[in-house]
Amino acid sequence: MAVPAASVVAALEELGLPYRVVTHDAPVRSLAEAAAARGVDVVDVVKTLVVRRGDDDYLFVLVPGGRSISWPKLRGLLGVSRMSMPPADEAFAATGFERGTITPLGSVRPWPVVADVVLASRGEVTLGSGVHDVAVGVDALTLLERVGATVADVTEPE
Repeated sequence: MAVPAASVVAALEELGLPYRVVTHDAPVRSLAEAAAARGVDVVDVVKTLVVRRGDDDYLFVLVPGGRSISWPKLRGLLGVSRMSMPPADEAFAATGFERGTITPLGSVRPWPVVADVVLASRGEVTLGSGVHDVAVGVDALTLLERVGATVADVTEPE
């Protein structure tokens, strides 16, 4: 049976964050398939995106399923004029995780976390586990609290 990355499990335990492991029996090809495989609503499939603010300066943005980053809102929140999504190899170097598995839990460096306000009203959400086809389910508010997330309106419907 597939399990989350060891660093993710260690971070969950260190934060005292109860979780459930969710495995996909087959690769998922869409957000709807991921939600169905995880037994949650689309909005509860959280995408963890790595955003570059500058040289060796990143942050995690937690985006609910069915939504995307609003760059003007995020730039306004952070007071910066330029940000970008780094290439896959740079995101891996900054986090230790491949795209599609990225999570703020157990990253090689503890980058700041910004979470969209929609997540604050959810129950259980699922997010990457550092391993393909494996997710972790956690209570949204507890996650946001334990990772010290800045919660703000930073997304828009896709």
